[in-house]
Amino acid sequence: MKNIMLCCSAGMSTSMLVRKMQAEAEKRGLEIKIDAYGVSEFDEQFARYQVVLLGPQVKYMLETLAEKTAERNIPVAAIDMMDYGMQRGDKVLDFALSLIK
Repeated sequence: MKNIMLCCSAGMSTSMLVRKMQAEAEKRGLEIKIDAYGVSEFDEQFARYQVVLLGPQVKYMLETLAEKTAERNIPVAAIDMMDYGMQRGDKVLDFALSLIK
């Protein structure tokens, strides 16, 4: 089971993308848990995941958040703005999986 965390300003805008990513994972027969949170919940949630993807609206926090996860070797990366805007769940899922060691 792979665990992916999406993080945005309030966890709302990434919820739609989570659904598309989950649908794609199911279509591929992958066991993946994907959750969305607001950045205010980051500190208490990130340790449960293997990768954290940031929505474009919180991309500016990438360095700060990556420092928090470094000790646990959890990668943090920004979701491509076009993939996010177009709700390309397949592309974002591929990106997340490429970051999990």
